[in-house]
Amino acid sequence: MTDERDDETPVIKVTDKRRFADLEAVEAGETPASPPDDEAPQRAATGEVEEYRAHLQRLQAEFDNYRKRVLREQTTAVEMAAEPVMRRLLEVLDDFELALMHASEDVDTDRLLKGVELVYAKLTDALAAEGLERMHAEGEPFDPSLHEALMQTGDGDDEPRVAEVFRPGYTLRGRVIRPAGVRVERE
Repeated sequence: MTDERDDETPVIKVTDKRRFADLEAVEAGETPASPPDDEAPQRAATGEVEEYRAHLQRLQAEFDNYRKRVLREQTTAVEMAAEPVMRRLLEVLDDFELALMHASEDVDTDRLLKGVELVYAKLTDALAAEGLERMHAEGEPFDPSLHEALMQTGDGDDEPRVAEVFRPGYTLRGRVIRPAGVRVERE
């Protein structure tokens, strides 16, 4: 049994033009436009991500190499900073060795003392050239940042003063590297 309504119902044909090439363009000999690609933006974004990742990896490698080079240069600079001081001290060491060698002989004590004084002067000059200075402390007001009180005398109420220096203090380029060991007196 056939239904009459099926014959009367118009047939609607739907065509998605996005999926078919333009027939007129094909008949005219032109290349049909490629169908729209939904993955193109995703592929472009993935390519950009890979490009940024590669750039970041290169930057990380360059920075790591830079950090290692700077560390190596700083280590070398620190190691070599002591070289000029050591050269000056080697001269003093040589002079001390000569003095000790001649001290074993029967030598005039005045000449030996004069030689040791010269070596001492050479040593202090070498250290002063590097910025080492001896602090003058005797008679100065007591300053705990410059002086180390090893002994205290007097019970007065006055400000404490350095009465005697047991061990000299030194500064290196203005910074205290060893405070003076002193006897403090209050009057």
